[in-house]
Amino acid sequence: MTKTLFIACLVAVLPVTALATSPLESPAKTFTVEQVDSYVESLWKNYVAAEVELRKQENDRREIKLGERTMPFWYKVFGEKPAGGRSLFISMHGGGSAPASLNDNQYKNQQKLYEPEEGVYFVPRAPTNTWNLWHEAHIDDFFERVIENMVLLEDVNPNRVYIMGYSAGGDGVFQLAPRMADRLAAAAMMAGHPNETTPDGLRNLPFTIHMGGRDGSFNRNKKAAEWKTMLADLNKQDPQGYTHEVTIHEGLGHWVNRKDAVAVPWMAKFTRNISPQLVVWKQDDRTHNRFYWLAVSDEQLKPRAVIRVRHDGQAFEVLHSDVSEFFIRVSDQMIDFDQEVIVKYNDQTLFRGQLTRSKATIQKTFDERHDRTAVFSAEIQVKIPGE
Repeated sequence: MTKTLFIACLVAVLPVTALATSPLESPAKTFTVEQVDSYVESLWKNYVAAEVELRKQENDRREIKLGERTMPFWYKVFGEKPAGGRSLFISMHGGGSAPASLNDNQYKNQQKLYEPEEGVYFVPRAPTNTWNLWHEAHIDDFFERVIENMVLLEDVNPNRVYIMGYSAGGDGVFQLAPRMADRLAAAAMMAGHPNETTPDGLRNLPFTIHMGGRDGSFNRNKKAAEWKTMLADLNKQDPQGYTHEVTIHEGLGHWVNRKDAVAVPWMAKFTRNISPQLVVWKQDDRTHNRFYWLAVSDEQLKPRAVIRVRHDGQAFEVLHSDVSEFFIRVSDQMIDFDQEVIVKYNDQTLFRGQLTRSKATIQKTFDERHDRTAVFSAEIQVKIPGE
């Protein structure tokens, strides 16, 4: 039955360069919204049963070990837990290419810098003592684990996760925020340097910068001013995106006398939007397979590649793609499954057809992150013509 429906979909929309996922059941008995919710809940319960004891042990040791690297951590819970779950603030210390003792002291200092009104204030100790200690490729995996653990053990709301960092920790925010934007609700960069990264991927992630006006080492102050201009220009071109606040603390150097603490309540105003109308995905040198409702296979992972897709009701428009194939994922929060979906690129219709909720897609997108709020129930494989 699956093969028959799949072929029928292709015939209905030829010529076409996009393929829809197969349905969970026959057309006579499709997967309903209620069944999707029930299935996601069952996946969550199975995941909790399988993982909770292991994660508790990890949490009790106050360190996460992935491969040959270990990341110690400290955290403190503030305020009353909201009905929807706690907030999570991941706060990265300074230091860098220095003796371990210096980075250890920075780690301890970071524990005292900020106090959110509500939430889990989580301070990790970088697994290495390198200059780029907070934006090496392994950091993404560690932070994925942190988010999973805090959701599981401290009832953190996955839509209220924030990252922040000072000095070398700020370097990490500059790099991690664009490439992990779909895991976050907002980000705050203090006294860091962006290196080669750009703000393109921050389209749907509120971003704040705090910099001392006299912080001239590595031209940090000049770079902050450049980012202030870039973010303002991006927001002017796209008023629904690139929410930002940049504060240059005139007369202050690398240490801004805790004036940056206002970034914590600023971030807390925002909640993650997992299905924005426009996705701007720019891969870093550390690549990812999914970003909001877009995804790519391992074969299409390309450093610095950009994909831009706009969503409006039942329609998707591919504005730019540096890869030849990718996936558009959808849920009942994004489309009406009883109506046709259209995907266009340069005035060409790449896909037109009705989608069916897929058990395989639900399980796959849950297993990727164990995030009940970021599960999709169907996907369209998009192939860019001429590639």
